[in-house]
Amino acid sequence: MAIDQDEARVQPLMGQVTYPVAGDATSETILRELGVDNMDIAVVAIGADVQANIMVSVLLKTMGIPYIVARAHDELHGATLERIGCNKVVHPEAEMGARLAHNLFNPDAQEYMELTESYGISRIRVPDRFANMTLRETGFTGVRDKYGVSVLALKRGDEITLSPDPDDGLLPGDILVVAGRDELVDKIST
Repeated sequence: MAIDQDEARVQPLMGQVTYPVAGDATSETILRELGVDNMDIAVVAIGADVQANIMVSVLLKTMGIPYIVARAHDELHGATLERIGCNKVVHPEAEMGARLAHNLFNPDAQEYMELTESYGISRIRVPDRFANMTLRETGFTGVRDKYGVSVLALKRGDEITLSPDPDDGLLPGDILVVAGRDELVDKIST
């Protein structure tokens, strides 16, 4: 998965500098007194008060903050944040709900990332019935084969093999990273 330039710049800074605001963050005066106008990145994590979230995002944009991440309550709120120029809009409840639902219906899925409504990337434990078989023997050698998914990586312990060879063997405890339609990924575990 590629990350854009802004995200690459933000990742090393995450967790290093945090100024939580307890009080009226919708006041430009207070934000300036806190020195927010000198920051390169701002995260608006106000969850319950949509109006305050939007107002702070607008203030930060007006103050010239180069990179703004904002939390959205719903799709309309997210679209509004995008229109006012937030660089990244996150929907934590919806994203976590989708991940949890996917993991509940596929217990072998350790992690899931939705790409579209019915297509995603899953990190799954190798089912016991595939242990000590090669990818070719299991039917994981291409999107047109038995399962209709693409194997992106094979993880064994701390070792990761990207685009594994069809003759690579699978061991108990191995992890497969696969991409495909959700219903096809779910069939791997059944």
